[in-house]
Parts: sequence; C-alpha cells; structure tokens
Amino acid sequence: MEMNKEELLKKAETDESAVKRLADIITILRAPGGCPWDREQTHDTLKKPMIEEAYEVVEAIENNDDANLREELGDVLLQVIFHSDIANCEGRFSLADVANEECEKMIRRHPHVFGELENNLSSKQVLSNWEDIKKQEKKNESQTDSMNKIPRGLPALYRADKVQAKAKKVGFDWETVDGALDKVLEERAEVIESISEGNQEEIKKEVGDLLFAAVNVARMLDVDPEEALNGTTAKFISRFSYVEKYMKEGMSLEELDKLWEEAKAIERKAIK
Repeated sequence: MEMNKEELLKKAETDESAVKRLADIITILRAPGGCPWDREQTHDTLKKPMIEEAYEVVEAIENNDDANLREELGDVLLQVIFHSDIANCEGRFSLADVANEECEKMIRRHPHVFGELENNLSSKQVLSNWEDIKKQEKKNESQTDSMNKIPRGLPALYRADKVQAKAKKVGFDWETVDGALDKVLEERAEVIESISEGNQEEIKKEVGDLLFAAVNVARMLDVDPEEALNGTTAKFISRFSYVEKYMKEGMSLEELDKLWEEAKAIERKAIK
C-alpha cells in the first residue's frame, strides 16, 4: 500500500490512468488505516454533496470560468467514484459496472452511430429516437410512471417543466400560449380567494398552482423557467444593492421604490 501511495503522488498522463489514479486514492482513503471521515461516509451522507457539486458545475459554466469548471467537474467525478467504491466494498457493483452500463445505454440509444440506422438525422429526430428507445427499454411504462420517476430532488421549477413535457407527449397541453396565460390569471384569482379565506394550507396549494401555471407559460415559449428565475433573482440582487447603497433610515416605501426605478434606469442605460 505504501508503494501505491508513492505512485499516486505522480500526475497521470492519460485519461484512463488519471481516472484510475483518483479511484485508487479513494480506495486507499476508505481502506483500514485510511481517513476516518471517508470511511464513515455512506450513499445517504453523500446525497447533499452530490447535488451541491452539480450546481457548482452549472455556476462555473454560467461564469465562463474554465479553471473553476475543471475543478468542479473533478468534484462530481469524485462523487461518482466515491459512491461506486462504497457499493463495491458492499459487493453490489463496481466503477466498471457503472461505466459499462452507461456505455451500453449510449450505444443502444445511438443506433444512427453504432447501429444500422442512417446517420442523417436532425438533432430533433435524434432526441425523438432517444425517447422512443427509452420507452421500449421501460416496456409498457405509462407517462404517469415516467413522471413519478422524475427525481423529487430536482429544482421544483425544473421538475414541473419535465412533468408538463411528458403530459404533452399524449396531447395533454394547451394549443397556444394564450391558454396557458389564461390559466395563470385563473390561478391568480384562486390565490386571492384563498387569502380572503385565511386558510394557510389552501394558500400554499393555490400558490403552487400559480407557479405551475407560470412554468407552463415558460415551457410553451421555449424558456427554461429555472434559468429565467435565476436571472431575475440576480437582477433583483443587483438593483437592491443600489437601493441599499443610497437608502436612508426612515425612508418610505415610495422613496425606496424611486431608488429602485433609478437602478432600473441605470441598468437599461448600461445595456444600451
């Protein structure tokens, strides 16, 4: 083991040897005499880190930060290897099993590359074929079954968008965005009604319906609701920073709103 540790101090030269190097490091850390913290980890304790690392990858992409992206992708790879090592130690499956199963799936779902299907498809046709093959693999799975398999750990807006997209596959969708917009107004009225009744549980349900309806509008306009809301949240923070910078104690809401409008004007001027 000591000799292995010395070898692992050297930078790997190929993709294959680099992944093996990382896998060997995890194995050593989780072996007797390794790191107590690493040995204590389970699939459950690593759920939150896996989610956090995925979000950090997305943030690095949005920031066009290659150095950070490289680091965060490494953290995600670490999570994959960590989970695989835990399963391997329990005799359930190995990292090779994980990689091979994904390879088989990619080969099956790309018949235009690895099979006899002609490779002259558009991206839209490729995606349609992917879904058809996936459905065949799941046999007689209904859209409801596939909806139930969408992870609850996804961001709520993203999950709602995926559920609605599956409903669309069987024709359960608005013909135009106008219908979706009308539904937003309908749900807004129901939120107002629930507020007047003062039932907090009903208010929560109706607000959920309103958000779901708004996601429908975004989907029909080909807008990613998660990206749209994140963009608005960032915009709010930027404008609020201006308000906070110039606000004075005792200012009225009208005065604060005036500062907000100034921030908006500055923002628009900067864009032009």
